[in-house]
Amino acid sequence: MTIKAAVIGASFAKEAYLPALATIPDVELVAISSARLESAKAVAEKFNIPNAYDDWKVMLEKHPVDLVGVATPTVYHAPMVLAALEAGAHVICEKPMAMNSSESLLMLEKATALGRVNMIGHELRFNPNRRKIHHLIKDGVIGQIRHVNIVNINGGWGNPAGLAADGWLTKAEMGGGRLGANGSHQLDLLRFWVGDIGAVSGQVMTMIPNRTDKNTGEPFVVTSDDATTFTAEFKNGAVAQVFMSGVARNNIGNHVQIFGSEGSIKLSDGEEKLWLAKPGEDFVDVSESDPNANLPGIGKGIWNISFVALIQEATAAIRERRAVQWGATFADGLKTQQAMDAIRLSSQERRWVNL
Repeated sequence: MTIKAAVIGASFAKEAYLPALATIPDVELVAISSARLESAKAVAEKFNIPNAYDDWKVMLEKHPVDLVGVATPTVYHAPMVLAALEAGAHVICEKPMAMNSSESLLMLEKATALGRVNMIGHELRFNPNRRKIHHLIKDGVIGQIRHVNIVNINGGWGNPAGLAADGWLTKAEMGGGRLGANGSHQLDLLRFWVGDIGAVSGQVMTMIPNRTDKNTGEPFVVTSDDATTFTAEFKNGAVAQVFMSGVARNNIGNHVQIFGSEGSIKLSDGEEKLWLAKPGEDFVDVSESDPNANLPGIGKGIWNISFVALIQEATAAIRERRAVQWGATFADGLKTQQAMDAIRLSSQERRWVNL
């Protein structure tokens, strides 16, 4: 079975979606659309895609496809996904799923009613080390999970004159900000590892709202969050604390520490080493490598590499006419969205919010 695929969005798509799709036998990349036609044409030429558009609706009308990847700013996810589903396609939607839980629920209900394969772009579920954490916890290797610490610190937004005013990630009204961009990944992995979340308490912050456009020197105001922290209580009694910042002046990366009744796990993205310790023993390296790391055309870094396995699972589910077995579905995306909505409400009202 040849799977005909189209992609909406030409930025992250050219880094992850398209290289991954190109590795799958019997996938035909039919069309790509972008808000800027020149961007769509440039990416189409690079990946040998025959059709490029600046109107995604026209693309869906002209090209019946089996799979649509939605890799656009968050504000567009819901209308694009709903239209793709109605057009007969299975869908992979970039994270965060939507602007709010109401939009996410509509997307889930439509995909379920039409029987479409659906996935959210949480590719780190397919990273071998992060999947191994899932298995170690599920198999009881470190006992009952008691608490988790996660920090994600980088300096990408640390310079007040280092951003462009027209970037969508700086605009809350377009779904930008740290909570959606990184917090959605953290929440999805926490659910993947520990289970469902029962309550959250958080603070969503804009530490540097007043900035200078790096291209024009003109002042502008950021409306999205550049730092977020939250505590999550899980239904099984575990607690997680997460701190994310984009406004440091030095990067320290992403660090995970998981503490159970019978051992501990730690993982840092810089070295990509997974460490396991039992009570009274030293940490030992239990890392696993990714078999897709050396595929031709795949960019470096766990994000691009992990996306290959995500695409492999999505296309296998389509061919085998089955539900997704690995990966975050729209149902998972809704639960992550509900947690993000609760974190924002907690920040606004300065209180714990039950999910």
